[in-house]
Amino acid sequence: MSPLRPLLWSALAMSALPALAQAPAQALNAITEQDLLGHIRTLASEEFEGRAPGTPGEANSVAYIQSEFRRLGLQAGNPDGSWVQAVPMRGQKPTPSFSYTVNGRKVALNFPNDYVAHSTSQPAMVNVNNSEIVFVGYGVQAPEYGWDDYKGVDVHGKTILMLINDPAIPDPNNPAELDPNMFKGKAMTYYGRWTYKYEIAAKLGAAAAIIIHETIPAAYPWDVVRSGGNAEQFSLLRQGDDPDAPPVPGWIQLDKAKALMAAGGYDFDTLKKQALTKDFHPVSLKATADFHIENSARTITSNNVVAKIEGSDPKLKDEYVIYSAHWDHLGVDGASGKIYYGALDNASGVAALLELAKAYKALPEAPKRSILFIATTAEERGLLGAKYYASNPLYPLKNTVANINIDGINAWGKTAQIENVTSGHSSIDGLLEQYAKTQGRLMEKDSRPELGSFYRADQLEFARAGVPVLYTKARSGYLNKPADYATKVVNNYFTHDYHQVTDGVRNDWDFSGGVQDIQLLFQVGLAIAQGATPTWNAGSEFKAAGDRRLK
Repeated sequence: MSPLRPLLWSALAMSALPALAQAPAQALNAITEQDLLGHIRTLASEEFEGRAPGTPGEANSVAYIQSEFRRLGLQAGNPDGSWVQAVPMRGQKPTPSFSYTVNGRKVALNFPNDYVAHSTSQPAMVNVNNSEIVFVGYGVQAPEYGWDDYKGVDVHGKTILMLINDPAIPDPNNPAELDPNMFKGKAMTYYGRWTYKYEIAAKLGAAAAIIIHETIPAAYPWDVVRSGGNAEQFSLLRQGDDPDAPPVPGWIQLDKAKALMAAGGYDFDTLKKQALTKDFHPVSLKATADFHIENSARTITSNNVVAKIEGSDPKLKDEYVIYSAHWDHLGVDGASGKIYYGALDNASGVAALLELAKAYKALPEAPKRSILFIATTAEERGLLGAKYYASNPLYPLKNTVANINIDGINAWGKTAQIENVTSGHSSIDGLLEQYAKTQGRLMEKDSRPELGSFYRADQLEFARAGVPVLYTKARSGYLNKPADYATKVVNNYFTHDYHQVTDGVRNDWDFSGGVQDIQLLFQVGLAIAQGATPTWNAGSEFKAAGDRRLK
């Protein structure tokens, strides 16, 4: 760990922050490892069946979270007097088939081992027949980087095959590193997210959009894609087809993509290298695709669980600080019957939400602004609960001053630093840095920006709506551990447990660092609730949305 401070703040920015005020000890001490682990054990138990939306696991989850908020003395968070915000969704369990034809030879792939595909469109049956397969590189249109992988080629009705993540452009001054001036170098931009790739495919009228999976740039193994693709798919209930996805979105396993290209006379590595230049043009792979998807569809009403602590200031109580964490996970594997317990992802985040609520109730007086706690649904299905709240807020977004999101809590011990995934976007950074200092810690930038964590959790939907956000991780600088400990535990989790049935409660967890992080988020949120008003930085991609929010 560098002895230098990771971020330097101008005197003007620091002077704009309120005087540092330490929370009362009784509030900080209300957050305990014992209670944190107790909540996780309950939420990640067999009784909760992996907490999939629209299942008995949801009913158990919503009932438990609601009862805990009530036990802690919070108010029901919905203005209608209830503890939930109904989120109408369409659930579809796909049974897909996919084959391609090249040089007169038809090749059928196996679901879900070779590929996954589904459809969020309304018909119960979706067919794509004799669709030309076109490789479109990374599938990115980014005018600010002078980048267009499509070059005006008409992909309407075609099946586009694309690479995951952003174009990894080497730094011309240091080819061993990535160019920081192109797609933020090592960090993932939104162009690298699968959601963007499906959105641009839908915009351009593609019939199907298939992403080639590679473990390192995707940041997770094929088993994560397989388990997600084999589950029931959800979308927000709407009239007409999904505007954010083509009729058939999907993924293909790397070796199968290589075989498809080779059958048409193309080499994957050669095409991938060509895709790293601005001069790349789409390549027809001399093959056609056929998809047949039968959807077993249902309409469900899932729920965001919402609780409130009303502010004590007559003027500021109508302004809100939101803490959020998603309660859902992947449910039960349809093939094996095994449960995806989701202990760290995200029973631990919900447990942290409940511990934060307990800490706020331990204050001698409620903060000036109101605090809203939201346990969101369907984050694993595309941030749907947060997206729905951002479009249908229970309290005006104009009066929502910040969102602090929690998705996974550090279970491996104390750290010398806190990583700010949302670093550089808003003045919340200054508060986080100040309060981290009171813990004897530094604030660092995201140590793993290639994961694109900003774009993979609920705070993204609040940011898109213009609300300043904070999302942190503690996955580096572990105290009294070997130098490679952080990499070892983080990589082990993402390789073996993330979105797998093995993400269960473990006996070797150490939540001392998790408690430290929750206390830090409490301090930052309390400072905002007492009057600090976060603002977007001029260079943030979300500042324009923030300006619109305040009009």
